[in-house]
Amino acid sequence: MLTAEQLQALRRLDACTLANAIERFQKRLRNEGFADSSVRCLFPHLPTMVGYAVTVKVRGSAPPVAGGDYLDRTDWWDYIVSVPAPRVVVVQDEATRPGLATLLGAVHINILRALGGVGAVTNGSVRDIPAAEALGFQLFAGSVSVSHAYVHIVEFGTPVEIGGLKVQSGDLLHGDLHGVQSIPVEIAGQIPPVAAEITAREQALIKLCQSPEFSIEKLRAAVKEGH
Repeated sequence: MLTAEQLQALRRLDACTLANAIERFQKRLRNEGFADSSVRCLFPHLPTMVGYAVTVKVRGSAPPVAGGDYLDRTDWWDYIVSVPAPRVVVVQDEATRPGLATLLGAVHINILRALGGVGAVTNGSVRDIPAAEALGFQLFAGSVSVSHAYVHIVEFGTPVEIGGLKVQSGDLLHGDLHGVQSIPVEIAGQIPPVAAEITAREQALIKLCQSPEFSIEKLRAAVKEGH
């Protein structure tokens, strides 16, 4: 696992710079490793979220065939704390109507926070938005709902997919106002200096573009030098 200092260095990076830095290592295709726009950040003003994935699958749009409610499960709490902190809960809603019901409301968000959670990502919905914001608990979701309906946990600790992002338990995730992406753990410690180099190069180009001395010739030369 990464050290506290390494995790903090990743939190300092915005998602776009991080994605650019990951590209340098050629560990995956450029159109992989991040969630698409079907999953949005609910609190763009909160600090960057970095943590290890805790995966869970839920359903909840339809009632059980017998009885009024599904049985509550508490065994997944033990699973949550088996994953290193900080933890990001990743909830795949497998219902026939994803997002109608939500697992992530005030009570569960407080439970997850108490268990070392820093945020959650779901293709489904969330609710009790002010409660999550007050805790500084970041949320990335496909929608917002008023009800938990018949939501229940189907399984946990198995691979999930949210907005095209495939996530396994223990994967390192990063999220900010731009969205959520995974970080290959084997290169995570090497990313900050690469990101700093990319940022410096981009700032030099931006400075040139804003300069009264700007010219296409100078721009071409600067871009060529950067490569």
